[in-house]
Amino acid sequence: MMLNKALLPLVLIMLSACSLTKYPTKNYSQTKKGNGSFLITAISTDPNYGYSPEKAVEVGGVKNSQGPNNERRYLNSLRGPNGETLKFHRRGSCCAVKSENGFGGYAMLDIYEVYWKGSD
Repeated sequence: MMLNKALLPLVLIMLSACSLTKYPTKNYSQTKKGNGSFLITAISTDPNYGYSPEKAVEVGGVKNSQGPNNERRYLNSLRGPNGETLKFHRRGSCCAVKSENGFGGYAMLDIYEVYWKGSD
């Protein structure tokens, strides 16, 4: 699946396993594929999606302790501009945000560096 060109220069992507209070997770169904990925059926048209705590990619999974697994499933589902398989590296966590599902009412976001063969 090709990514929207606005999302191609992906360097950092912030993922949230929690549902953020200010930007609640949409009730999209999650279809897991056998290769450790999700079936992605929609692509955001927002060029800022995934680049800030306010517009974090919400992958769910808190209720079933699947948050980190869902982060990897989501990233495994993405492709580069020419269909390349992406590589990713977790850079750490940051940015306490209010969340009904977080510890003490707050959650941390995980930051990933995303790249593909031939990317800068």
